[in-house]
Amino acid sequence: MFELKDKIALVTGGANGIGNGIVKTLANAGARVMVCDIDEQAGETAARDAGGEFYKMDVTDSDNINDVVQKIIQKHNRIDVLAANTGIYPEVSIADMTEADWEKIQNINLKGIFFTVKPVLAAMKNQNYGRIILTSSITGDITGYPGGSIYGATKAGILGFMRSAALEGAPHNITVNSVQPGMIATESLKKELGVLSEQGAKAVPMKRLGEPEDIGATVCFFASEEAKYITGQSLVVDGGQILPETPDVIS
Repeated sequence: MFELKDKIALVTGGANGIGNGIVKTLANAGARVMVCDIDEQAGETAARDAGGEFYKMDVTDSDNINDVVQKIIQKHNRIDVLAANTGIYPEVSIADMTEADWEKIQNINLKGIFFTVKPVLAAMKNQNYGRIILTSSITGDITGYPGGSIYGATKAGILGFMRSAALEGAPHNITVNSVQPGMIATESLKKELGVLSEQGAKAVPMKRLGEPEDIGATVCFFASEEAKYITGQSLVVDGGQILPETPDVIS
């Protein structure tokens, strides 16, 4: 089940963290993975380890994205799967937030989704097939935290984008879905939380942080033929983090 043999999969933000977990999982399922990232060194390594290809991509640059998409199509004739994963999550309070802060996070997290999906969706319509999976978050749609207002706004915005995109893709055999990670043990999260990563795990009923491959497995499912009748949906992957009504129910 969930075999993706020879499917051409484009993963943005695939060099590190959750994106790299997605790359590894798709490759293990047989996909030929196109690792797209602004981090050239880590991206080249991720692509080599996955037996795929690396393309430098800045999700805030629509011309760059269009160029990369065309190069992939010229070489492989198609793009079957898009995992649009690039995102940042700096903390900044509303009181301290500047317009530049707002624009930077919006441009990467939300406008970057639009810039990436647009040319890939057009290519998928031409081939009458496609699987698009967006990385959202539990933050914004379900939870929030001080300093996370703009991050949460972008991640909730992704889900609104997803639902309308799913309707546009449906007549062309294209599904558009999303994954909503909780706390995932990426290097950037560990750097942000430091010793508090253990405290973060205590807030999760399963008593551990998730792994990037947990998100990769969800992406792999949505990319599979088994999920062909699922579109416009989002799956929370958080070890039960959002379930407790009060902290004391977590023993």
